[in-house]
Amino acid sequence: MNGLERVTAKIHGEVCDRLPFMPITMMFAAGLAGVPYGRYAADGEILAEVQLRTAEEFGFDHVSTISDPAREVSDLGGAIEWFEDQPPAIRGDAPILGEKTALKTLVVPDPEAPGRMSDRVRGVRALARRAGSDLMVEGWVEGPCAMAADLRGMSPLMLDFFDDPEFVNDLMDFSVRMEMRFAAVQVAAGATLIGVGDAAASLIGPKIYTEFVLGWEQRLVESIHALGVPVRLHICGNTKRIVRGMGETKCDIIDLDFLTSLSEGRAAMGPDQVLLGNLDPVRTLRDGTPDSVYAAIAECHAQAGSPYIVSAGCEVPRGTPVENIRAMARYAADHN
Repeated sequence: MNGLERVTAKIHGEVCDRLPFMPITMMFAAGLAGVPYGRYAADGEILAEVQLRTAEEFGFDHVSTISDPAREVSDLGGAIEWFEDQPPAIRGDAPILGEKTALKTLVVPDPEAPGRMSDRVRGVRALARRAGSDLMVEGWVEGPCAMAADLRGMSPLMLDFFDDPEFVNDLMDFSVRMEMRFAAVQVAAGATLIGVGDAAASLIGPKIYTEFVLGWEQRLVESIHALGVPVRLHICGNTKRIVRGMGETKCDIIDLDFLTSLSEGRAAMGPDQVLLGNLDPVRTLRDGTPDSVYAAIAECHAQAGSPYIVSAGCEVPRGTPVENIRAMARYAADHN
């Protein structure tokens, strides 16, 4: 089986020759290739080349265009700060929606117009052209809570949940319509999986998550499924309070960060949900040894049961020993 076939089989509950291996590698991959991260995030062709090299080196089953959360904000005219060897950052002191009334003036950008969204599409197209028949090609969009926080600012959004629920729903609606369009263009370019990053959702409790976020995540996932591709949900941080709701999104793959155990995820989401993760990226993966990494992945697998995909809980850190990544790959190769 190749990577595309392997991940697809795991999603559909079919027998695989081995466990799929799908770690998120951004700064690790760029660092390994000797590419400053600013260039990696700014040029889809460079990103694609680095992803392909890294996947070949370690036997990954996918390649991904995830790089940073600032693409959509950039194309909406937001203030972005660039760095030579770090991810571009959204300027927190100048959110696009510092004034809520500005939402009425926002227009969903064209993901194919010149800008950072079209650069991601260019990366998808390059990956699909060179590896789309062999590897799962992952496009990426921001989830509704993350996008709302990117546009409004995290602290103001947290107050808006209580002070102005109508505005929050309008903001979520805009965010989801934008990401639906962005996902559709990436699928047309050759993405065979769409990742949804909704990190801000880990900062809210189950009541707010259920009332304001879950329904919009479900709408986004439903629209991506209608394009004919599976969806991966990635929420960084401690998701113990919302893990049951995450299982209700109907995402095909759900990542769990190391702060939420895979046994908790399995208990909350049931026997059929594909779970991915969830080594502590720093203390276990970067700072461990090949033997300790192999043992830790075995524990993750034991907690998750099946269906399961090998990965860290979040991004593989830059500077992680290559032997530790190979230990993860070895565990995936030894088990199905």
